Amino acid sequence: MSLLVRLLLVLAAPITAMFVARDSLNFGIIQTLVATVIAAIVVIILAFWPYIRKAKPDL
Repeated sequence: MSLLVRLLLVLAAPITAMFVARDSLNFGIIQTLVATVIAAIVVIILAFWPYIRKAKPDL
């Protein structure tokens, strides 16, 4: 579980650094927010994967 959290924070750090300086006091808070958004996007994609896979364009 901690590996998953660490991976999310590693992915969120460069995205956060584009908007907030790394030495800013609220960098950790913004990084946690970005990691939560990334986790939510992953969960949404996994939840709707069967519907996404079924929807094939008519050729």
